[in-house]
Amino acid sequence: MKSKFYILPIIIISQFLCTSLWFAGNVVIDELASQIKSSFDLLGYLISFVQFGFIVGTLTFALLTITDRFSPSKIFMICALLASISNLTILIPNNNVINLLTARFATGFFLAGIYPVGMKIASDYFQHGLGRALGFLVGALVLGTAFPHFINAITWTNDYTTVIISTSVIASFGGILLLVLVPDGPYRKPVRRLQLGVISELFSITNFRKAAIGYFGHMWELYAFWGFVPILLKTYTNINRVVLPVSFWSFIIIGIGAVSCAIGGIISIKAGSRKVAFISLSLSGLFCLLSPLLFLVPPIPFLILLCIWGMVVIADSPQFSSIVATAAPAEYRGTGLTIVNCIGFAITIFSIQLLDFTMGIIPSQFSYMLLAIGPIIGLYIFRK
Repeated sequence: MKSKFYILPIIIISQFLCTSLWFAGNVVIDELASQIKSSFDLLGYLISFVQFGFIVGTLTFALLTITDRFSPSKIFMICALLASISNLTILIPNNNVINLLTARFATGFFLAGIYPVGMKIASDYFQHGLGRALGFLVGALVLGTAFPHFINAITWTNDYTTVIISTSVIASFGGILLLVLVPDGPYRKPVRRLQLGVISELFSITNFRKAAIGYFGHMWELYAFWGFVPILLKTYTNINRVVLPVSFWSFIIIGIGAVSCAIGGIISIKAGSRKVAFISLSLSGLFCLLSPLLFLVPPIPFLILLCIWGMVVIADSPQFSSIVATAAPAEYRGTGLTIVNCIGFAITIFSIQLLDFTMGIIPSQFSYMLLAIGPIIGLYIFRK
């Protein structure tokens, strides 16, 4: 058995490499839109179809208890390869809207075998200090999500295919790396047969249910914020007539959340996951409510505040997941994490579409206030 010091870095690296597929299509939306004629705004649909694919994938995995019945490391590798192939289909010549959205749906579907499965693998190795381990792991997700923006910002060519090809290659490598170096964990308790009633059983557990609802409130805000960071930056530049490198700052604002996940994970060892999650969700909800004021400040304070928002918007995620994993019976831990992810990501579709819709009828700088709905509800249930 390899040491824990060796295992966790490999899981983190693999998670980072594979989740780079998440926003790969969104980063090159302008180039894709110029080649594909559509009667609607592609951005909201591109984000939502990845989320929808992830939802269908996680629901399938949860109902069939796949993660708890089969080797998580093998599932991770297979899904990484299939997600990479799905991502590459964006580059099919003479592509159309249907093919593009199908490709993003498929990518999201197979990401269901990467993100929650990575957390399941970590929970099979770390019974103590799980909040810290998941803090680093979700930090890897954050960096992976932001990484396509970084590739797009530093690329030396104007060829958008560089982003798509690069993310597919590194994701495939991440899946193979994890399979080769990370065997199934010592605390894994596999389920031998299919049990369809396990989801209702999990939600009958009070701590599981309350942590799940807190996570759902967090998810209402998270992906809508991440997905619309470039739009937020462009809105600011238009209102204030300044020039900002949008791809670079999108990477920084999203990616800096990795730092807060790691810090929150370390703090949770002494303060507890509940306190870290509660404070982080409170602060991110406050940013939502005060978001119109951000457009009134000078560029440097604006970017600093956005970076702080980018930190608090994600720092609660690994702590909610830690509470969920701890509250679930060991043999259903993978299914518990997966179904909570499924519902959480289903919620993101509504917030993303609501944000996209309201930007067409009210000044966009006021739309972000709607993201406070999730944190308010999540905090109310979670604090009781």
